[in-house]
Parts: sequence; C-alpha cells; structure tokens
Amino acid sequence: MKNIYRKGIYLGVLFLVFAGVISCEEDFTDIRSGVVSNTKFSTNDTILEVLVSNAAIENIRGDGLELGGTPFFGLQGQYLLGAYINDEYENIEASIVSQININSALKLASYDNPDGLLYETTIDTAFLRLPYHATLISNDSRPIYELDSVTGNSDLPFTLNIYELETYLNTLNPADPTKTNEFLSDREYETNTNSLTAVENMDFSPTGNDTLVIIKRRNSLGDLYKTDTIRYTANANTTVPLPMAIIPLKKSFVKEVFLDNYETPNFESQSNFNNYFRGIVIDAKEKTHASGERGGALISFNLSSTGVGATSSLIEVYYTNTFFKSNSTEIDTIITNTHAFQLGGIVNGKYKSNNKVYPVNNEVKLQGAAGSEAKIEILKGTQLTDLRDKDWLINDAALTFYINQDSDTTNTANQLYLYKRGEDLNSNPISSHIKDIFTEGLATFGGFLEKENNKKDHYTFRITDYLSDILSGETDYNPPLRLKVYNTSDTQITDTIFKNYNWNPKSISILNGDNNLNGVRRAQLKISYTEKNN
Repeated sequence: MKNIYRKGIYLGVLFLVFAGVISCEEDFTDIRSGVVSNTKFSTNDTILEVLVSNAAIENIRGDGLELGGTPFFGLQGQYLLGAYINDEYENIEASIVSQININSALKLASYDNPDGLLYETTIDTAFLRLPYHATLISNDSRPIYELDSVTGNSDLPFTLNIYELETYLNTLNPADPTKTNEFLSDREYETNTNSLTAVENMDFSPTGNDTLVIIKRRNSLGDLYKTDTIRYTANANTTVPLPMAIIPLKKSFVKEVFLDNYETPNFESQSNFNNYFRGIVIDAKEKTHASGERGGALISFNLSSTGVGATSSLIEVYYTNTFFKSNSTEIDTIITNTHAFQLGGIVNGKYKSNNKVYPVNNEVKLQGAAGSEAKIEILKGTQLTDLRDKDWLINDAALTFYINQDSDTTNTANQLYLYKRGEDLNSNPISSHIKDIFTEGLATFGGFLEKENNKKDHYTFRITDYLSDILSGETDYNPPLRLKVYNTSDTQITDTIFKNYNWNPKSISILNGDNNLNGVRRAQLKISYTEKNN
C-alpha cells in the first residue's frame, strides 16, 4: 500500500502510530504539523512543471437568478456599464438590461380636489440616476469625490443610449418551467431602435462632480413656477450630497409609459406592467473619436439597494399639475410631484468583447467580466505515476503564478481564483470547486496578490488536500484547472458545483510554465514532503 497522506486529516493517525514507535526508538525527536524531524525521516521539497495556456471565455452568467440569499438576493453584486479599450487585453463593451419596478397605487394627481377642477400636467424633467461608488476627499466649498468604481480612461467618453426592451424576461426556463431561467452575458436582446435618452448617442464620462440636480418647475403655460435643488444624501443626518450618474430621458417616453398608464390595467400589478413594458437596455458602445484615440471606462454600479433612497438606481419623473378655476383658464392651484421607479426584477449584465486571440509566448492573459482565463494542467506525463510510487507524507502543495513585470499592471487583479473544469461524456463542461476551499478555507487556499520589493509579484494557491487525494488514489479525477480573476460570488459556496459569474473588470498577465523563457519565475507546483530514510 502506498503511504501518501494528507496534512491534517491523517495527523491524528500518524501521532498514534509514531507514539508506539517512540517508546522503542529514542532518536525520534519532533512531530509537528505532519513534519517529522529525526534520523529516520527527512523533509524535502520538489518542484513540478505546470502547463499554463490561454483559455478564451465565450460567455458567463449575465443574470443573478441563482444568487439567492445574502448578499445578492437574486441580483449580481455589481453591474458594469461602459467601454474598456486596452491593447494588451480584450476590448469590452458592457451594458445593463433591467425590468422596472412600479407602485401600482400611483395617481397622477395627489391634490385633494373636491371641486373637480380641471388640470393639465407638465413634465419638468425625467432622468435615470445611478449612484457611484465614491470616496469623499474634501468638503470645503463643495464636496470633492474620487470615484472608486471606474476602470479605464474616464477622460474619453463612451456612447450611451437607452432602448426599450422587447424581449420578455422570465424567471423560469421556457423550455423547462421547473428550472430557473439563465441569461448568458453574450445574449442578444430585441429592442426598439428609438433611443429613450433625451440626446441620442450621448457622450458619457463618469465624474464625481454631479452631486446635485436643478429642477425648473413650470406651469402649463410654460411660466417658471419655482426651482428645486435636489441633493442625494446617504441619510437624514448629513447634508453632504453623493455623486450620481444622471442620464436625461425623453419626456414623451415617461409620459406614455408611466404617467398615461396610472390607474389603468397596465398598472394594476407588476406582472401586468412587465407584460406591457418589458424593461430597458442601457447600452454602451465605444465612441469613435475624431483624433483616432481609443479609450473609455467601465463603471461598476450596485443595483441591489431597495426603495427610493439615495443609494437606489431609479428613473425619476418630476412633473407639475396646473389646476384651473371652474369654467376658466385662470390658474387656481399648482402642485409639484415626483415619482420614482426602481430598476429591479430581473437585471442582467451584457458583455460584448472583440474575442482577442492571444499569441503563444511566455505569458497568459487573465481578464474579468467577459475577458479570459487560464487553463492549468498539473501531474502530466509520468508525474502522477512517479509520485504515487514514492513513500511520501505530503506536507504542503503550493501552486504559484508570477506576474509578467513587463506587462501593464495598472488594472491588476487583487485576487485570483482556481477551480476544476472537466467535461462529461458529451463534452459539456463540468465546473467544480477544489477541495481545499472547503477543508482549509479561503485564507489558506489563497490566490491573493503578493508583493516583493513593493512590486506586484505573484499569486499562490495551496492545494494540499486536493493533490493528496489524487496521489493517494482516493480519486483518479484530475481534470484541467481554470485560473480566473476572482469574483465575490466565487466563494459564496452552497455545494461543490462552481458557477461562473464575473463583474470584476480587473486583469493581469502571468508567466506560463516555460522554464527556458521564464526561468525561476515560471508557473510551478512546489510539493513539500517527508520521506523515510533508507
């Protein structure tokens, strides 16, 4: 029988076995953490070669329907919007597809009108607002923010439109209603071709300066009634406004879809409204600049906040009702109103990339969102057979990937994740978690960015239990591994199945396992072990 043991799991058994030996072997001096220090055993390590290659991503999950419970509750953690252009990586255009939540009790006129006065409604303005992630830098004469949610070049705008969605979004799979539906990130949606933004093909750049909105309220004659200054604060105890992305909408759109449908069958329930108006597509595309310069930015938005507070993503409609005296054109009363409609229900991310094919050289590209992953192969050739023939106690197995210091590291991923990706008999992918994420936890499993001499240097994963199971013969399942930019959903684990989501736009170039090209910085699997001396 081969004596290959896993650290921790077999430590108690080893202690009992060695305790009996200690009683008659005085030269045993130390047993700690599976490492034996004495004249009968020696501790060594070995480095195994690792095959690392580029692995394109066709698509990932664009919805959050199976992300139940804290902190997602059926939505993705973040949604990306914008265009990211980088010569070293894939270009990505990210859009958002969303249903709109309504309040079926809304009425056009809130004024108590016992005399039944006639009135006219004037829409003052309407816009979509999306709260930024931002850090307050100073608040002297005005608040100064640094946006925390932007990747890329925010000085170059991207082209933004909002379209009416014509594809019905269903939570159930139409082909099998017993299953939850799935929307992939490259799915094509049917839309009305007329833009709902006040300016078609508007230029959009993220900025922390948009902390207030000026609303000019006008009566039905077009005369200025008053001016409202709208600031969005985190709570009632502060007056410091938060920065928002403000996207003006066509007044005709909000009138026809919302105001004109109050107290009609289309507004009787959320289901009725979803059938009538299926949602919006916030569409972002790279802008063609006259200078020929290419660029743009991806912005991360959190769309999970509920209600109509400052942290929620809403369509806001500001309108004024002008009431006239009986049988007269003379104005009797003017009432201003504000109604808000939250982005909610089914919300999907949509990514379009240029599917870049990377050359085969000394590096591999990793990119979040709809970018790319790496295929990792270990224990190839005769490695597995050779190791199974050895009488080793496995103390540690560390898989390390070094960063290509000559690559662009401005958008470096702070963490990577490693999972198994095999295939079933029909060549369909099967993705699953590696055992050590369960047995040791994320802190030990690793994948965090580590620095050397203040430089971003490498990522290390500890796969001791996973490797030990293979070497001991407990399992023969050794599929290729996949290395990806870490996403917060990766470790929201409910079972062994790995589900691939990614709204993290970070990227990194790692060196592959080519010893001739990368030397000591090549990708490698280091095994520390204890063996019995002859």
